[in-house]
Amino acid sequence: MDLTTLERLPLWIGGRAFSPSTTRYGEVTNPATGEVIRHVPFANAADVDAAVQSAAAAFAPWSALPSLRRARVLMKFRDLLDRYRKDLARIVTQEHGKTLADAEGSVMRGMEVVEFATGIPHLLKGEHSESVGTDVDSWSIRVPVGVCAGITPFNFPAMVPMWMFPIAIGCGNTFVLKPSERDPTLSLRLAELLQEAGLPDGVFNVVHGDKEAVDALLAHPGVRAVSFVGSTPIAKYIYETGARHGKRVQALGGAKNHAVIMPDADVDYATEAIIGAGYGSAGERCMAISAVVAVGDVADTLVARLAARARRVTTGPGDAPDIEMGPVITCAARDRITGLIDRGVDEGASLVVDGRKPTVDGHADGFFVGPTLFDGVKPDMTVYREEIFGPVLTVLRVDSLTEAIAMVNANPFANGAAIFTRSGHAARRFEQDAEVGMVGINVPIPVPMSFYSFGGWRNSLFGDLHVHGVDGVRFYTRLKAVTSRWPDDGSAAPGFHMPVMG
Repeated sequence: MDLTTLERLPLWIGGRAFSPSTTRYGEVTNPATGEVIRHVPFANAADVDAAVQSAAAAFAPWSALPSLRRARVLMKFRDLLDRYRKDLARIVTQEHGKTLADAEGSVMRGMEVVEFATGIPHLLKGEHSESVGTDVDSWSIRVPVGVCAGITPFNFPAMVPMWMFPIAIGCGNTFVLKPSERDPTLSLRLAELLQEAGLPDGVFNVVHGDKEAVDALLAHPGVRAVSFVGSTPIAKYIYETGARHGKRVQALGGAKNHAVIMPDADVDYATEAIIGAGYGSAGERCMAISAVVAVGDVADTLVARLAARARRVTTGPGDAPDIEMGPVITCAARDRITGLIDRGVDEGASLVVDGRKPTVDGHADGFFVGPTLFDGVKPDMTVYREEIFGPVLTVLRVDSLTEAIAMVNANPFANGAAIFTRSGHAARRFEQDAEVGMVGINVPIPVPMSFYSFGGWRNSLFGDLHVHGVDGVRFYTRLKAVTSRWPDDGSAAPGFHMPVMG
């Protein structure tokens, strides 16, 4: 293939496709075939500045619009997402590798946040207190913060950006999105649909790139708030760097999500739920189950059923029929995952199902890792301590719910955890005592609906506020308190003393 003839993606600045000034480009591959399918620009500081300046120029007129008019743009955008969701899913599958059904589902979960954001006028209401003093009233209002930036990961190129920008622009801000350079095309299509929905030029901008673009956004004085989803080391870097430059930051990091299986659980149901939660999207989900904690004598039965079902998982290109699991995102990701599997074997874990060398007919160059299952894993093993971000399930055995909860709480990651049980007492205890941001009860991936907020604890979140939901509105607005008095002519003005109400 002549790589010089491949499409070169543009940036999106000021409501149009924008030719970057950078000369650096990266490769975008189809993970199912290993082929390079297009090139993506790595924006430099000048490109980032152009995007921020465009967003800054658009801020005043956009924020001055009545919130209902902003919401109506989002309503039209939501309808366009619904109309084109299968086309959007195909873009996701081509560049990420996940199955079409999974890709379409992620588009729809992003749509739900857009639907939530159409109710922004209600959520922007402040509080009012009459007569806090003699003829004095006080109230609060929420105002937008300015230019906001979103730095998003490869695993959900549709959903995660839509956790951010619909709420940000609904609140009256303008936005610069820096999507993952591994699957960047979908972000440009979202920009086109926003324009079709009537969004004014400059309100939404897209800059592609790597660390250079990220650092330019973090340092730019025109950016007031930064949202991030990705690995914990980068989340910590984003939080510290952004805060050092005076920005409001929410940075969501990595995860090691546990599923606790009690002896009274419906094992057939739990097995199917864990298989989908662990191997869906090839395990490349920040809420994927990776650690299965078997309590008591359920362990042998559970491992046997997980192994049997894992061996039946169909692996192949995401756009093929009847495929349950596609490839991982890159060759480097594949090699990292198989290296961690090697490490698990070396450290003494029992490799029950080995997915290191799957056979996928006609796709020998694809980035495939098959479903992998470890038993007998200990908390000090690398396959438990590290976020694998691949189709690898690890089973740990404990004797009691108390031990299981202690294991969940001792892990440095605290995104989500689930329990499978028929006992209301056990479920309630787990709900109360598990120190994580999201809890599932017989639900393996407890991602909340858009009107609740998504986020973890400990090393899974840096910042005070989670994404979307009411926390999203709080993050993308600032409170302003107003105190008002309308004195009659000739009334005494306040003196030099501290004003006292009453």
